[in-house]
Amino acid sequence: MEKFTKITSIATPFPRANIDTDIIIPAQHLKSVKRTGFGAHAFESIRYNSDGSRVEGNVFDGDRYKGAHILIAGDNFGCGSSREHAPWAIGEMGYRCIIAPSFADIFAGNCIKNGILTVALPQADVDALVIAAEAGHAITVDLNTQTVACENALYRFDFNPTHKDMLIEGLDEIGQTLRSRGAISDFETKQKMMTPWLYR
Repeated sequence: MEKFTKITSIATPFPRANIDTDIIIPAQHLKSVKRTGFGAHAFESIRYNSDGSRVEGNVFDGDRYKGAHILIAGDNFGCGSSREHAPWAIGEMGYRCIIAPSFADIFAGNCIKNGILTVALPQADVDALVIAAEAGHAITVDLNTQTVACENALYRFDFNPTHKDMLIEGLDEIGQTLRSRGAISDFETKQKMMTPWLYR
């Protein structure tokens, strides 16, 4: 998993509340578990008309926010059914950080497992960042200091220390467990002595 420490980027403003995972990646595209190929279908109902043509002026496909690595979203982002495909799709679009007033818990957890930082800020702060994003200002998100900076404004956010360590070190849950290889090996050695029949 790619490490996350600090990024500076323009941001895509998409402050709609209650965007669920079916809007992020529709259910008909969940047939693969390869983690790739989902970006083209992300936010499909926002980006495409029913005939497959692009929705003119949608924030995801215009030149205005091209290359943005930060997504500014609305309250309760990522609600609905649990699907790890949602952060896969968002990550494939190039986003490394999502800023919103709140996130669905399962979605936020899936983001962490895939190297995407979710920053929860008060609604007023998110509103200010939306205005800055629409003006084309760069935003800096620093996980070490747990701050979001834009022009002369600085916003601080809380973040779970364990999840912070996972992102900074670039470790998913398996990688984090393997940091304790020595302890695991010691346990296995003792277990083989105490219960040898388990290893026959």
